[in-house]
Amino acid sequence: MSIVEDTLHKLQQSGATRPVTITTTLPPSRRAEPLPARRLAEEPARSSGRVVPFDLDSLRAASLLPPLRQEHELTEQFRQIKRPLIASATGRNGTRIANGNLIMLASAEPGEGKTFASINLAVSMAFERDVRVLLVDADVGKPQITRLLGLESVPGLLDALQHPNLDIESLISDTDFAGLSVLPAGKALEHTTELFASERMREIVRTLGERDPNRIVLFDSPPLLHTTQSQALAQALGQIVLIVRSGVTLQQAVLDAIERLGQGKHISVVLNQSRLSSREGYQYYGQVPARQSLPPS
Repeated sequence: MSIVEDTLHKLQQSGATRPVTITTTLPPSRRAEPLPARRLAEEPARSSGRVVPFDLDSLRAASLLPPLRQEHELTEQFRQIKRPLIASATGRNGTRIANGNLIMLASAEPGEGKTFASINLAVSMAFERDVRVLLVDADVGKPQITRLLGLESVPGLLDALQHPNLDIESLISDTDFAGLSVLPAGKALEHTTELFASERMREIVRTLGERDPNRIVLFDSPPLLHTTQSQALAQALGQIVLIVRSGVTLQQAVLDAIERLGQGKHISVVLNQSRLSSREGYQYYGQVPARQSLPPS
């Protein structure tokens, strides 16, 4: 058992009150669902008028899509990850989480696979017949999604935060993948943490969550232990997915990241690059109570 898995099992036994769900594990070098052949968007373009192509070769070259030979197994893994998230967002499981359609993808440190998971989870969710997905590049210090889609010079989230007269919906770009749209990071600014913690951010989040009743919004956020932007963002969102890299992420880093998210948050933990077998890699751990600190071992 890895140090991260051991930590999560200790959290499960600690009996505190804040729920954490360990959703699934992704085996080494088998980490997500690749995009299928490109298809034209079925929804009309947003008022931005842009339709952004997904460049599959660029995404694979950036290690944000796996080899095609791994498609079937990894499609199933991301289906397992998305099901409880969608159920909590829509109330399909009988309980709808407040703002559950607003989901943050987070990690304790860089290099955990957060952006990889954000892109592939967005694609997997976009296959749902009654769901549209908006992928927001909120990792404004390292806007990898924005760069890979060629949207560096396009106004985005930061521009809307700085200019209250901008309609956030007008900054959204559709993609040529049906049901999937993107909001780029926008122009780099100073004092982004203060902007993320502002009433303007809460207004933007509310607009994104309420404008389209069938929309799920995924925020690719900065690492929790490197900036305070994710902490500020998390306060306005309903669900958080914490990506933990098995065998790499330190035990204390996982605990510190969960603590920084604050009390009362609905957190799911995805163990990335687990060395479990493929069959075990699909294991669903259920509800795991978290607490502010790990009891002495």
